[in-house]
Amino acid sequence: MHHLTPLLRQCFGRACCWAICLAFAAILASPAHAQPDLSTAELILAEVPTHIEASGLEPGASYRIETRHTLPSGSERLLPERQLIADDAGQASLELVLGQETYTVSLVDADNVSLATAVLDPIPAWLSLLPALSAITLALAFRQVIVALFTGLLLGGWVLHGMHPTALLNAFGDSVNVHVLNAASDSDHMSIVLFCLLIGGMVGIISRNGGTRGIAERISRVVRGRRQAQSSSALLGLAIFFDDYANALIVGNTMRHITDRLCVSRAKLAYLVDSTAAPVSAIMLVTTWIGFQVGLISEAMAGIDGWDASAYSVFVNAIPYNAYPILALVFVFLVAWTGRDFGPMLKAERRALASPGERQGLSSREAIVEEADIATKEGIPHRALNAVVPMLVLVGVTLGGIYTTGLASLGEGPHLLRDVFGEGDSFSAMMWGSLAACLCAVVLTLAQGLMRMTETLHYWFEGVKSMLLPITILMMAWALAGVNDALHTSDYLVSVLGESLSPQWLPAVIFCLAGFTAFATGSSWGVMGIMMPLVVPLAWAVLDHHDMAGSAEGMPLLYASVAGVLAGAVWGDHCSPLAETTLLAAMASGCELIEHVTTQLPYALLVGLVALIFGAGMTGLGLPWWLGLGAGALTLTACLYLLGQRATVPSSTPTLSHG
Repeated sequence: MHHLTPLLRQCFGRACCWAICLAFAAILASPAHAQPDLSTAELILAEVPTHIEASGLEPGASYRIETRHTLPSGSERLLPERQLIADDAGQASLELVLGQETYTVSLVDADNVSLATAVLDPIPAWLSLLPALSAITLALAFRQVIVALFTGLLLGGWVLHGMHPTALLNAFGDSVNVHVLNAASDSDHMSIVLFCLLIGGMVGIISRNGGTRGIAERISRVVRGRRQAQSSSALLGLAIFFDDYANALIVGNTMRHITDRLCVSRAKLAYLVDSTAAPVSAIMLVTTWIGFQVGLISEAMAGIDGWDASAYSVFVNAIPYNAYPILALVFVFLVAWTGRDFGPMLKAERRALASPGERQGLSSREAIVEEADIATKEGIPHRALNAVVPMLVLVGVTLGGIYTTGLASLGEGPHLLRDVFGEGDSFSAMMWGSLAACLCAVVLTLAQGLMRMTETLHYWFEGVKSMLLPITILMMAWALAGVNDALHTSDYLVSVLGESLSPQWLPAVIFCLAGFTAFATGSSWGVMGIMMPLVVPLAWAVLDHHDMAGSAEGMPLLYASVAGVLAGAVWGDHCSPLAETTLLAAMASGCELIEHVTTQLPYALLVGLVALIFGAGMTGLGLPWWLGLGAGALTLTACLYLLGQRATVPSSTPTLSHG
């Protein structure tokens, strides 16, 4: 039997090895017990609510939060304790409002054992406004938009890195490597960039092949004066209602040559484009804005008991209370029809009349829209169809794409058209439309023998090149918006102004808060996304506290509060040089950005003030919405006739018809 001993030893050794391996595998496979932990935002603002998240807790267990803050003398003071109960996932959260001292937050269990500690060092809340305000101030003061935006990025990064001397160097590196890169990494942002580039390429081709010249010649036969040119621009802005980006690019590029010929300043064209793009997209029933707005309203209504209305019905009921978009459209047609202007716009119109035929709107100090001035090829016919057909393809494919993607998103079953368009993928549809429009322009050019393929592609690239500088500015504006988000700029504004709300003043205060936030951040959609989930429950709670929730007296205030977010966001967007639609309108119209902002600002402020008084203000007093809109329209008419003048033609220049 002794010969079995080595075999037994070998088997025993292998068994031991397997047992050890299985034991290690069991240890590795067993879930590790998570350690309790406290986490907060990287940046905390003083006097602004901040959330503290606790994780790794025992489900259902009760804990305490002890907060100590260090006084300037160096001593510590214990603040009132807060209780936490862990959920089924072993997590809990609470909200704290801290001052500017240093705080030590401890997580303590029932046995009075400290499980986790976090040291918080809030910064003054007003610093969150520094990047946006510095960018706006520098842009308006020195008319150097890129420098202003870069300065805002630099200051924002400096605040994020702790504001010590070496933080400025870190902020300099992060300005492009982090903030601009993050903006460029966003798929929605890149969709807009590609859309702009493809539109620029299409415009380059139809400018060279005589298409835009053909449109100008055709419309010039009908449009005899400046009044008709401006009214036609506004009407075209109403026709392209489905998306504000597409509206700005199509109307600006189409009407620019016509308004130049009739000595309408490019600043006026940019105003007509900008003041029809977002307002008409915001209040029409089938646009790319609808899905976003209805989704926000639905999310905000989810936590409200006793209110079972549909989100879309709330949006529709809020439309009459959107005083600013409605009155902005009214004022656009008043300005176009009367031919009266005031302020910087009147000076721009006089300059345009004093130099007929010359390129208007571009500053010698800074060309925000550095277009290549692609001249029509000599010796070829000027056919309007070469421009009209690609533009119709652009609109048709874009609308078809939005409809198709919306239908696919909703699934089977009958759906209302507004619901289908609300759920559509507008960014993909715009890229499909612009690509199809480019292909159509190329095919039309080659089929008629107007240019060879090499020449066609060359001018497509020339059109693309004209978009590079505006897109650079757009990317930097997005990057600055990301910095504002990291600095909790909107949270600070809401915390400062939100406490002043009362039932009668709800619409007016919300309108002002949304407008100022949109002005500071340059993002209307961002403001809606942040404020709508806050405003709807807040407005309902305020009305409920005063026994007005759900009543015939209270619901107009609720609808006006919802409308106040949208109207204020559009108003601030119109006033801000950082806003995307402002940039696109200036770009498409061939106008310097700062000139567009300074000429449009008095008009936007006037309409905003009238909308605040006769829209939000009169609604808060219990008056019907139609009375406020009627009084607002009459007030705008009176102001235009009192303040405005017709731009006259100097005696040394040829006389043009003024319509």
